[in-house]
Amino acid sequence: MGIGELQTIATVSAFIAFIAIAWWAYSPKNKKRFEEDAQLALDDEDKKTLSEEQRNKDKR
Repeated sequence: MGIGELQTIATVSAFIAFIAIAWWAYSPKNKKRFEEDAQLALDDEDKKTLSEEQRNKDKR
């Protein structure tokens, strides 16, 4: 297997990873979560008052 073939495999793998991440980021099921996360910086609510479920929503 030559260097050209390895470069081709790396390029195709990176492209597939990019498409998968873009698909995940723009999927409708994540829209609500991302909108909520975008508002976190604007909220005046203290982190101590957030419930355990709200703080750990990524672990679902």
